[in-house]
Amino acid sequence: MRVRSTGLDARDVDRALNEKRSIVRSWLMRGTLHLVAAEDLRWLVELLGPVFARAFATRHAQLGLDDDLKTRGVVAIRQILTDGPLARRELVDRLRAHNIALDLKTQAPIHLIGLAALQGVLCIGPEHDGEATYVLLDDWVPRVRSTPRATALGELARRYFAAYGPATVGDLSAWSGIAMAEARSAVTAAKASLAEVTVHGEPGFALKDRLERSTTSAALDVRLLPAFDTYLLGYRKRDLAVPAPLQRRLQRGGGWIHPAVVVNGRAVAAWSLRKSGGRAELRVEPFDAISRAAVGIEAEVADIGRFLDQSLRLEIAR
Repeated sequence: MRVRSTGLDARDVDRALNEKRSIVRSWLMRGTLHLVAAEDLRWLVELLGPVFARAFATRHAQLGLDDDLKTRGVVAIRQILTDGPLARRELVDRLRAHNIALDLKTQAPIHLIGLAALQGVLCIGPEHDGEATYVLLDDWVPRVRSTPRATALGELARRYFAAYGPATVGDLSAWSGIAMAEARSAVTAAKASLAEVTVHGEPGFALKDRLERSTTSAALDVRLLPAFDTYLLGYRKRDLAVPAPLQRRLQRGGGWIHPAVVVNGRAVAAWSLRKSGGRAELRVEPFDAISRAAVGIEAEVADIGRFLDQSLRLEIAR
């Protein structure tokens, strides 16, 4: 959020999450955690929840979550959370009273919690002592009228191409996690808003308004993107944004996408933030020459420090 805003700080985000409830975290695109506007959460859950509840069935079975246990577990979670927000360990403890025993050392608890979110039962609520809690979706986000699936698919496509276009139907499918057939249906539903373009030899789309307003600039645009930044997860392939050798550095196993320094849309370095003894150091590991971007990197580091209200020391590895 910092890298896409001006003047926003971590306290503003905390207030929006915990007090204003204008933004909410839950399991959405690709069945992974996302932060979205509260007004968008319900139609996204209705659209994507059933897709990933089915998609994760094999993994659920591997974790000992059979259909009966999942059904009883989600019903129990709905009952338990009527008492208010609970952290994961607290929720697992309460589930035992409903004859549902889950091992906190495994991924079974978070998968059951995630399933409840995909079914529209819960979402992530306020943090307590630095730990996320879970709340009933109906207690946290106002109820709204259900959105027809075709309408929701069209809106998903329109939003995607507004943010990521020019892009292909395959990119939309990879970013959202929906099947190619549904991605094509989504594009058809959004057709009036889209312009057909060619994306590196493939048919693609962009939002008409964005395409008409697009301009070119010779200015050097430097961004320090955090781990799992949506820009690096927005396309079927990362080749255009990240050189292949740097991809290996940013993806070091375990599904983790490391923070990246991006210059004019192209990743040139990895970076990390380390805190020790009240001091914080932001270390940049260049993959390519970054001399032209040095001033931009310094400005970004200063802005990260402002956002976090933390004095940062910059180190660029040689």
